[in-house]
Amino acid sequence: MVTSHPLPEGFTEIEVFAIGTALLVEALLGFCLNGLTIISFRKIKELRTPSNLLVLSIALADCGICINAFIAAFSSFLRYWPYGSEGCQIHGFQGFLTALASISSSAAVAWDRYHHYCTRSKLQWSTAISMMVFTWLFAAFWATMPLLGWGEYDYEPLRTCCTLDYSKGDRNYITFLFALSIFNFMIPGFIMMTAYQSIHQKFKKSGHYKFNTGLPLKTLVICWGPYCLLCFYAAVENVMFISPKYRMIPAIIAKTVPTVDSFVYALGNENYRGGIWHFLTGQKIEKAEVDNKTK
Repeated sequence: MVTSHPLPEGFTEIEVFAIGTALLVEALLGFCLNGLTIISFRKIKELRTPSNLLVLSIALADCGICINAFIAAFSSFLRYWPYGSEGCQIHGFQGFLTALASISSSAAVAWDRYHHYCTRSKLQWSTAISMMVFTWLFAAFWATMPLLGWGEYDYEPLRTCCTLDYSKGDRNYITFLFALSIFNFMIPGFIMMTAYQSIHQKFKKSGHYKFNTGLPLKTLVICWGPYCLLCFYAAVENVMFISPKYRMIPAIIAKTVPTVDSFVYALGNENYRGGIWHFLTGQKIEKAEVDNKTK
């Protein structure tokens, strides 16, 4: 006999089902698109360039976010978290690791594009590999801190997934939040803003815009901004007065990152888009379109 678990406090049955469905759709769509990005990099020789290695790093991180969202969706349909407190810590760590790696990798791509278009310097494999390793180790460092006592992982309002606990708003949380925000949101955001502003000016002078220079930063702010605002609000006010269903909205918005990133960095990249087309159809694009540095 199947046991029906009670609804999480503050949610109706239709709301729980809607959140679970949204998470599932985000997980499946993002995983398929980023999986296609990863497989194309592996199969198409022309895509295996130092610059595209950084795009691959974003896709790997975003696949991790999708796995995290899929687990949350499954738990939402169950109406409870079935993996215990240790599973909650692992889920929180994995979600935080991949989210931070995705943001840092996006900043690395911005740095590479700046040097390609503005200084005309070519990215070397050794530099690209070093940047990728650094972004993941840096993300792992910050994701590990809550496991060691600086910050804490706990259930999200729906209590079917886990993330950074912002409900307490104590000194431990506030110090971790400010340090985390500076190094993992403000600095990457500043790198992206300055890099793409410089590229925009370069495109404006030439009259040839090779890609939308404002889209990457807008993606960062729109997808991660609501979650950051919620966390900062929790540092100054008692966030528990906000309805649980409203506190879930920023998390759901953040889970759209993998899908959006795939369009911004892979399908929106002329070189990468051509490689994906080659992988799917077997039709090679013209050499002019397979310039290793076209973005």
